[in-house]
Amino acid sequence: MQNYKVTISYDGHAFEGFQSQNRPGSRTVQDELNKVVSKMAKRSMKVIGASRTDAGVHANGQVINFIFPFNLSEQAILMGMNSQLPTDILVRKVEYAPLTFNARRSSHEKRYLYRVSTSKFIDPFKRFYTGHYFWHLDLDRINQALPDLLGEHDFASFAASGNQTATTIRRITSARLQAAPDRDELLFIFQGNAFLYNQIRIMVGVLLEIGNKTRPVHDIRRLIEVKDRQQARFTAPASGLYLDEVYYEPMD
Repeated sequence: MQNYKVTISYDGHAFEGFQSQNRPGSRTVQDELNKVVSKMAKRSMKVIGASRTDAGVHANGQVINFIFPFNLSEQAILMGMNSQLPTDILVRKVEYAPLTFNARRSSHEKRYLYRVSTSKFIDPFKRFYTGHYFWHLDLDRINQALPDLLGEHDFASFAASGNQTATTIRRITSARLQAAPDRDELLFIFQGNAFLYNQIRIMVGVLLEIGNKTRPVHDIRRLIEVKDRQQARFTAPASGLYLDEVYYEPMD
């Protein structure tokens, strides 16, 4: 047996998320991966994903693992999977991993990106790959607000109603904004130990309202204290969210 750590990218707009739905007609990233790995192994297989991205969410660096019944080279796994996967999923890297490695449980931080298109009208070539926000934004206000997210806090105000985790306490280690005026885009970058259901999309929604001056600059501090999802209001669309990288301790 051999455990493989596999880094993949996917275009999420035609998927109902990463995780299998066990519902006829649903299309998920995990189902597509399971089919290919099972065919290669000649037995039923199920891959484990680092993050259960939602419908419409993309990935630059999602990580999966699976324990294969026999040993193939890393290149053979990469070539075998890419030759059979649909074109909206790509295997970028394959690594041998110890049998104890688990893509979900072994990760210690994740980085997500959120792309916002700020053009006046929705660009048809961006509609599946960015959120759209055409109202005026004061970027200085957003940059003043971003540090309020840093550190360990109870992010209950930023968790959607479907959140099923035991605790809403999370630690954010980095939160920053990059502007690309030549493309009429903003890029939010968040890194932390874990994120709640829809947390990043809700944080982006709050930050955009701060930039639009419909919230005080430091309203995030109040939202952390009140622990009330209804007061966070706007959830940015799934189309702008990307799982960018998953971090692990070095493997022996």
